Amino acid sequence: MHLKFCTAAVVILGISVAGAQVASHAPTTVKAATSAKAPAPTTQVTGKPVARVNGVELSDRDLLRQMYTIFPYGRQHGGIPKDIEPTIRKGALDMIIFEELLFQEAKRRGLTIPPAQIAKAEKDFRKQFPSASVFQQYMAIEHNNSKQSLARMVRRSLLIERMLKTEVTNRAVVTPAESKAYYTKNPAQFLQQETIHIQSISILPPDTSADVLQEARKRAEEAAKVAKAAKSYREFGLLAEKMSDDDYRVNMGDHKPVAPDKLPPEIVKAARNMKPGDVSDLIQLGNAYTIFRLQAHTMPGKIAYADAKAKLESDLHQEKIQKIRAALGNKLRKNAKVEVL
Repeated sequence: MHLKFCTAAVVILGISVAGAQVASHAPTTVKAATSAKAPAPTTQVTGKPVARVNGVELSDRDLLRQMYTIFPYGRQHGGIPKDIEPTIRKGALDMIIFEELLFQEAKRRGLTIPPAQIAKAEKDFRKQFPSASVFQQYMAIEHNNSKQSLARMVRRSLLIERMLKTEVTNRAVVTPAESKAYYTKNPAQFLQQETIHIQSISILPPDTSADVLQEARKRAEEAAKVAKAAKSYREFGLLAEKMSDDDYRVNMGDHKPVAPDKLPPEIVKAARNMKPGDVSDLIQLGNAYTIFRLQAHTMPGKIAYADAKAKLESDLHQEKIQKIRAALGNKLRKNAKVEVL
């Protein structure tokens, strides 16, 4: 189940709950809160309706929750940036309308959720709150301390999720035959260039005086000795953070995969003769020294279907989901009265 508590709910503290004609419309995918403290909402919440779906009103409270679901970083950065707020708002409005249409369709079909499933989902939902007091704040704001209201919200979310699974996810299955056919028909998409992925420890002398160069050589030899003993990405990375002078030290010494022409020729030559996990000998580059661990060496050519299959099927699955979901939304809207207020 994807029913989660939204930090934005706490933002609404002190604002009156909408009238009884407005249902509780908690979204189905909202990140759990970790604090009762949150930034001021970009959109002013008053409880007024922003849309009406077959007579059921959706409030700006529902809209705000969904906006923070789409852009969760807004909770940590003082709200949603003004330049992207219109786009976020439109996406959120479309989503809450779509979810209400799904819920109404589930009711029209007479779908039900067993009481035991609702109880379990409600229990799991409560566990997401950092404390009992935060949960009580949420209950007061969103449900006027009504357990029945909470149960209705949970039931609604479960029905929406059931509709999505039945009408979207289950219909978006990608078969091995489909993925293989796509792989065969689109060979250019599976060509790869040579890349080398390394972690490095670099010793960079601050000047060229004899004493400094001698000290740098000594440090480099010591670094090479301990680096050779590193057995994993993490071990080498921690050494890089501690011993390296280059900027990559802040990222475990990781350079990320790059084309060979982005690396010194000495490193490329060594890498082409190493296996993933090997650590190079000490390499001198001018007055500097480096030791690197080969994370991966990708040769140019076509990616084998077996290697591409998992990501390809995932990508095709997501593409199918988007198409089926859009078609379902259009179908449900066709016979519905949707008013954006």
